[in-house]
Amino acid sequence: MKIVIAGAGEVGTHLAKLLSNENQDIILLDSDQSRLDVINDNYNLMTWNGSTSSFETMREVGIDNTDLFIAVTPYETRNLTSCSIAKRLGAKKTVARIDNFEFLDKRNKAVLKDMGVDHLIYPEDLAADEIALSLAHNWARYWGELHNGRLLLIGVKLHSASPLINCKLKDLPVTGHNFHVAAIKRNNETIIPGGNDEIKYDDIVYFITTPDYISTVRDLCGKKKKVIRKVLIMGGSRIARRFSKRFHNDFHIKIIDNDRENCEYMATLLPDCEIVYGDGRDIEVLRENAIYQYDAFVALTDFSETNILSCLSAKEFGVPKSIADVENLQFVSQAENLNIGTIINKKLLASSHIFKILLDADEHNAKCLALADAEVAEMQVKPDAKITRKPVKDLHLPFGMTLAAMVRGEEVHLVSGNTRIEAGDYVVVFCLNGTIHKIEKWFN
Repeated sequence: MKIVIAGAGEVGTHLAKLLSNENQDIILLDSDQSRLDVINDNYNLMTWNGSTSSFETMREVGIDNTDLFIAVTPYETRNLTSCSIAKRLGAKKTVARIDNFEFLDKRNKAVLKDMGVDHLIYPEDLAADEIALSLAHNWARYWGELHNGRLLLIGVKLHSASPLINCKLKDLPVTGHNFHVAAIKRNNETIIPGGNDEIKYDDIVYFITTPDYISTVRDLCGKKKKVIRKVLIMGGSRIARRFSKRFHNDFHIKIIDNDRENCEYMATLLPDCEIVYGDGRDIEVLRENAIYQYDAFVALTDFSETNILSCLSAKEFGVPKSIADVENLQFVSQAENLNIGTIINKKLLASSHIFKILLDADEHNAKCLALADAEVAEMQVKPDAKITRKPVKDLHLPFGMTLAAMVRGEEVHLVSGNTRIEAGDYVVVFCLNGTIHKIEKWFN
């Protein structure tokens, strides 16, 4: 598959590096040569210096035989224009990054389609959804839904209250097959476990289960659910404004920001929210705003380090749930090792939606976790696929891959070693980053 990515910013560069591991024909296009110079020879992709909205440049990169054109520059109008040109010149599918919720209105979908824009990605909207999910399921570090919510992927950090600690997977204290341990995050390593792997204190364990067994997983992890009503947000960023605009009816929201002009703007935009002008990094400001009375603290400034440290302060005040926007990918693993709650990252969220386009699946079926090095996807089994020939335990699946669950007709099943996959099944696959397209051959 030939993919052209227009925009070598943070999202474009991260996506290009991810896709370069998957045997795709990748061209990263940008008008700023200095952005392209940082891409070293370790990545299997081509860089191209040129305007992302130039007809001549589009023809030079061979847009007429491009399978997917992705415009992710910081400029919304440029992305829409680039997609329109690319489509007219022969690109099969186009994706545009936007920063205006108006474009998501269903009434405007036909207009965008006529322009040549097939898919839209609004990272701030994805982040708002992720925050809302984390608050709704606040005992978990990660919560993802597959197959219209009939299967759940839940990531939980385990502490001393859990009976799972120091247990091998084959010896788990359960009587039924109510969940599947799909992955374990330990320090900076993601493990796709086998029966002899042991769960340790402070591991983040990823479970695949069904809605009927949520309480079973929660109890085994030694967790309790708390109802979130009051949310304190530090930083009036675009994510903060988007979340507050969409979910102000669900929570009492207070936003602290150190930019007076932005506070005045938010006071008009968000009349149902409390807006406070102040520096949320100052412990005294947090104390004056009664942080200890809030159910959740969400750090959404533009600085990852500030967000991480602020969440640590919130924990010291006894706030039950904290969420940090960590946009520096090199900080994600370190942040997960700290007791700061849930991590969100717009690059990973945007990448997950582009991955689903590559897999030609529903937008909720391919999800990049905040681990930055693992993927989960729901894949349909084709007739006479290799995966159907033997029970799972006899398939000798590739390293770094596990089959967690499947949907057959109207029934949902967790996969065990004795499970035999059949054509037409939808199978949830958990794998290490960069291997998902190598796995596709098992299903085709």
